[in-house]
Amino acid sequence: MQPREVLTWLVNAVPADSPEVPAAVFKDALLKAVLEREELMPTAMGNGIALPHPRNPVIQSGDKQFAALAFPEHEINWQSLDGKPVTAVILIISASAKIHLALLQRITFFCQDEGFRALLKRRAPAAEILTYVERAEAAWG
Repeated sequence: MQPREVLTWLVNAVPADSPEVPAAVFKDALLKAVLEREELMPTAMGNGIALPHPRNPVIQSGDKQFAALAFPEHEINWQSLDGKPVTAVILIISASAKIHLALLQRITFFCQDEGFRALLKRRAPAAEILTYVERAEAAWG
């Protein structure tokens, strides 16, 4: 499986319940934006993690922002800088560049954390990953 196939699958799995934009239109725009960003430079950051995202916001409302985590069935050659295949994909969708950069910074921080990476490596349940993140953020003060 190639990154494009994973991204297509992931975007199609995203719930799109906005009454303003039909789901098919939103998903087409999102996939196009994510693939365009990927063409600029692969979003595999190393340690088996890819952080695909659109270059510019594709949603307007802050309450529609999300990050989606997927574990591909097989390792993906994503042209990461460290040469390691991707085993976890975190799709980031935010409503503004400012929020996007802040979220990307936080997720990048966690992707450098051994405990967080261990959770991803063993494909921990979402609740366990979220609890880990909440505890770590609470410890920051």
